[in-house]
Amino acid sequence: MPEEHPARRAGLLSQKYVAEGNRDAWLDLFDDEAVVQDPVGVSPLDSSGLGQVGKAGIAAFYDKFISKVKVSFDYPRSYACADECAFIGTVYNRVGDTERPSEGVFIYKVNEQGKILSLRAFWEWERPQPGGDIHPPVGRERA
Repeated sequence: MPEEHPARRAGLLSQKYVAEGNRDAWLDLFDDEAVVQDPVGVSPLDSSGLGQVGKAGIAAFYDKFISKVKVSFDYPRSYACADECAFIGTVYNRVGDTERPSEGVFIYKVNEQGKILSLRAFWEWERPQPGGDIHPPVGRERA
């Protein structure tokens, strides 16, 4: 069996450590100058839209948001190219009896050492789970 793609490996470990609540192991996956944009752009989680920069910024993001919820992931597919891997699926954030699913595309980019340089999460704050297909097929019928 071939060795796991470095960006896929980093993404899978990121998901594992967040789901386990293992802050230190999760932070250790990142390069010192890494950027986390979750979600990409301006949102209630990031008023600047520039993301969380460096390990201190990423640690603060973890402490302010991730540590407050129980997170689980259902990413049935991933696509690895060059030094990046895109995971397609849903992340679930649970607080007490309330769970918020967010469908999206989650892209991890790594350096030569396999450390995460960027984590970019594409999901819509106002429409976290569109619920089915939102675009018609182009040039073909959908099965």
